[in-house]
Amino acid sequence: MVDGDSHGGACFGHGKGRQHKLLFNLNLSDMWLAHYSKAKQGNESRTPSKLQLFDLSTIAAATNNFSFTNKLGWGGFGSVYKLSNGQEIAVKRLSKDSGQGVEEFKNEVTSFAKLQYRNLVKLLGCCIEEEEKVLIYEYMPNKSLDSFIFDETKRSMLTWEKRFEIIIGIAQGILYLHQDLRLRIIHGDLKASNVLLDVDMIPKISNFGMARLFGGNQIEGSTNRVVGTYRYMSPKYAMEGLFSIKSDPLLQLSWICK
Repeated sequence: MVDGDSHGGACFGHGKGRQHKLLFNLNLSDMWLAHYSKAKQGNESRTPSKLQLFDLSTIAAATNNFSFTNKLGWGGFGSVYKLSNGQEIAVKRLSKDSGQGVEEFKNEVTSFAKLQYRNLVKLLGCCIEEEEKVLIYEYMPNKSLDSFIFDETKRSMLTWEKRFEIIIGIAQGILYLHQDLRLRIIHGDLKASNVLLDVDMIPKISNFGMARLFGGNQIEGSTNRVVGTYRYMSPKYAMEGLFSIKSDPLLQLSWICK
């Protein structure tokens, strides 16, 4: 993995970038997740690995300034680069017109930083510096599920047995987010492009920019700011801004049926 500088939960740039502090601090999210996460034997690590916090110059150096020659391809949520040590990583570098602002980026990090589960993509590191927002994830060689569903050639590779295994894996990931944490996490944007496949075709849920946190016995909430992919939204969320623990299973069912 790329060597990064950890600054007690905040990431700072070097040189001119030093004056541009990270717009959020990870300490509170680390404390929250460490306190409320319940270890699940065989699936969730009891001692989650520490999230690496990088400055932009480190990431740029590791990817040869995001060079095309270092790019191996792109996945469901970012470009894939090969580092000097041979390791492959997925870099989610948000552009200004990506539709995901600082709040959504911050939400993705704080919701996802310490979660360790078989059916969730592992977040390795992050950085915000000036106008750059970068997330570093583990590399998923089979890219996203939609690359199989909507490609006639690749779709034929998905036997019914494999499709069933993928559906079950996604459902287990949702169940973990909804029931195995004392504060529930509602993903809110569960679509095929946000489900990545590892080398063994095990599905892993990614992209937590639209996630919502529920506390205690709360099962639904509301918002005046409806964001996400419209055709994958639940009707109540799209029309009234209402979301609940039923939203994610409904989203999964909508594209399974297609």
